[in-house]
Amino acid sequence: MSKTPKCEALVDSTLGQELEKGDCDILTTVMGVRHLEDDETLVNEGDNDNTLFILTEGKLAVIGNIEGNEMVVYTMKTGETAGTRAFIDHAPRRATLRAAGKATVYTLEPDAFESLLDNHPRIVYKVMRALFRLTHSNLMRMNLESQQLSNYINKTGGRY
Repeated sequence: MSKTPKCEALVDSTLGQELEKGDCDILTTVMGVRHLEDDETLVNEGDNDNTLFILTEGKLAVIGNIEGNEMVVYTMKTGETAGTRAFIDHAPRRATLRAAGKATVYTLEPDAFESLLDNHPRIVYKVMRALFRLTHSNLMRMNLESQQLSNYINKTGGRY
């Protein structure tokens, strides 16, 4: 099990699609790797952990606390990123992340990432643009789902 991130896995992720080999080599110098066993918790809802997570192997269950009960609301697949909000605005975690089988996650801490700003601003720009694209994509998906739910409830816009 490697303790250093590999560029191939990072470039294949939603975060690293714009990164060139040299960019990737530099970014991985400030990243970490976590290997998780089945059912191992990566982070808990409410934690003040600001780490950005990139799932490079396996699956992660995104678990919300709904009326006092833990509920899997999404299962992350290889290449997906979690923790963008906590990473950017240092807000507490909104969900628990738990391994669904063995998993490998690359980690990026805000301070380590910001250390690249002076000498590698283009890499920081590319990563921030990717984070914006991820957030925008999630917002558009949620808007569409909200519209579909509204159509279903109001019996408009389709066959219900």
